[in-house]
Amino acid sequence: MGAIREKSFRALARLVDVRPEEARALLWAFAYFFSLLCAYYVLRPIRDEMGIAGGTRALPWLFTGTFAAMLASVPLFGWVVKNFPRSRFIPYVYAFFIVNLLGFWALLESGLGTVHVARAFFIWTSVFNLFVVSVFWSFMADIFTNAQGKRLFGFIAAGGTAGTIVGPLITVKFAVVVGPANLMPVSAALLAFAVYCVGRLALLARPHPDPDQPDDPPVIGGGILAGIAETVKSPYLLGISLFMALFTTTATVLYFEQAEIVRNAFASSGERTRVFAAIDLAVSTLTILTQIFLTGRIMRRFGVTPVLMVLPLVTAAGFALLAAAPTIAALIAFQIVRRTSDYAVTRPAREVLYTVVTREQKYKAKNFIDTVVYRGGDAASGWLYEGLARGLGLKIATIALLCVPLALLWAGLAFALGRAQDRRARLAANSA
Repeated sequence: MGAIREKSFRALARLVDVRPEEARALLWAFAYFFSLLCAYYVLRPIRDEMGIAGGTRALPWLFTGTFAAMLASVPLFGWVVKNFPRSRFIPYVYAFFIVNLLGFWALLESGLGTVHVARAFFIWTSVFNLFVVSVFWSFMADIFTNAQGKRLFGFIAAGGTAGTIVGPLITVKFAVVVGPANLMPVSAALLAFAVYCVGRLALLARPHPDPDQPDDPPVIGGGILAGIAETVKSPYLLGISLFMALFTTTATVLYFEQAEIVRNAFASSGERTRVFAAIDLAVSTLTILTQIFLTGRIMRRFGVTPVLMVLPLVTAAGFALLAAAPTIAALIAFQIVRRTSDYAVTRPAREVLYTVVTREQKYKAKNFIDTVVYRGGDAASGWLYEGLARGLGLKIATIALLCVPLALLWAGLAFALGRAQDRRARLAANSA
């Protein structure tokens, strides 16, 4: 076990079903995800306030701009994956975002083009979040097996949740004291620590203990747009794409309804930022308790299929509640339960889906689904909401009611995907 002492290992094993040879990699993965999501959650309340400050009617344009940025990013990411091994291209991706973040900090501190910089930052943060998390889970699906994923991904996800607790606390504590922009270097430092964690995990994932052996599998190769081709030709990956599209459609509708309800309920920017941070903190606290004590046990006991269905069913119930009572209290309750269900159980199960695909699909197809499909759904559903709310004049309650059957359709798809993952896992085990 190396640096993991026997007593410490026994304490860890009480929380998660981990083997001695897995312990170091598990803890570095925990620290890696902590630093990533802490970095993002320092920025998230700032992004949400910047999105509302320009008026909710600007949100569809911001979501469309995010989708366009994703489309431009996918070929670049495909080129990087094609030409570099994972121990190099993953740090390159994070270094790119660190430089961007420090650039935004300098621009906001200079006071040049503040409104335009704020809108660009909203788009950039939305791209940043999906890319860094997608790369993280691709790496996890690459270095851990399907069986390990079912046991360990819940605990690893808890590392990210710990980051979502610390991040908002940093923002709540220091946003007024030092100013929101001055929290950006803090986020950059956390990303730099994530790069260090990648290096430690790359060493632990070596196929051979001999230091003269390569520390990485060969480069993945393939075309820069292979992620699109791999997705289109695979019914399994198309199913995951549709799952993601339904997820982001319901999430975006809820985000727009949240923007309307919160904007009407609170007059000042500071109050709105505090509400967003408080929701984040409540979600994170419930999530980490679930991830540490329940997620791995639930997934081992019931399998991937029912766990995937939790979020769609919660979403159907939540929109029914919002249709009956479109109030700030109902909104907060729905957001907390929905996001806890997502982060605590459904998200780790969704990442297990990728443990039974090829390495190229894990990085390229997954990245395409997590970014372009996700933000494409954001953009399309943003304009759909605009058409329903502004064009047809539908109220918040009516739009929420329309989302209930959509969420039930999503639950049916989750059932089918879970069954497909089980079949693939059994086939792989039988052929091993």
